[in-house]
Amino acid sequence: MSHYIVGDIQGCFRELEALLTKVSFNPENDTLWCVGDIVARGPDSRDALRFFYQNSRSVHTVLGNHDLNLMAVLLGYRKPNPKDKLDTLLADSERFRWLDWLRQQPLLQQLKSHETVIAHAGIYPWWKLEEAAQYANEVENVLVSTQFESFMRELFGNTPEKWDSSLQEFDRYRFIVNAFTRMRYCSPDGELEFSKKDNPYQSSSQDSFKPWFNFWPESDNRVIFGHWAALMGETRRQDVIALDTGCVWGQHMTLYNVESKTFFHQPALSGK
Repeated sequence: MSHYIVGDIQGCFRELEALLTKVSFNPENDTLWCVGDIVARGPDSRDALRFFYQNSRSVHTVLGNHDLNLMAVLLGYRKPNPKDKLDTLLADSERFRWLDWLRQQPLLQQLKSHETVIAHAGIYPWWKLEEAAQYANEVENVLVSTQFESFMRELFGNTPEKWDSSLQEFDRYRFIVNAFTRMRYCSPDGELEFSKKDNPYQSSSQDSFKPWFNFWPESDNRVIFGHWAALMGETRRQDVIALDTGCVWGQHMTLYNVESKTFFHQPALSGK
């Protein structure tokens, strides 16, 4: 039995299939986790989401920002972005079954037997892992509650930029979601900066905002995340692993074997 984690799929289902074939993935014995963003921008979001839904005993995901956006679109609270190429998905008769499945997915997953933690964008460095799990659980409970639709209406926005344990209701939930699904850069005092998406190792910027993992303390746990394609997998840390390698932008998709700590890559396929 093997455990695999794959980077952002974003509708690139053909590449995911190729990777799973490469490692002889067997859903009867193996387990696959995605770091989030199953859908959007690639050509086959419907097929990718359907694959996860139909194989939910062995194929799992944490929620990414594009997955949450899809939920809001399905509820009619946001307009679909044509660049997300969701028309086929949005016209499928199964779409609300997929919505119900998505709202049951976590923001944070711990594979405790492997000392591995998965979150779409990472973990807010000013939270201990136990606190992060608690805050993720707060939002996960709301997603499956009668507050779900109110939560989705209030979810999107950049404020508050900084965590305060006294935050209440939707301000609190919004920060938690933004930290888990949209975070890239932070300031030394914990403020999130959402506009910067570049590769920090290729930037000459002298401002105070640094990659979130620069502030994350060393740990026995491996933190595995996606979301930040510009990194192309580079964190310069052994305990923080970036798996979004820009497949939807013409680069490649990355799959990670948890037991062997081996990476597998599939170049973006032509003819999208």
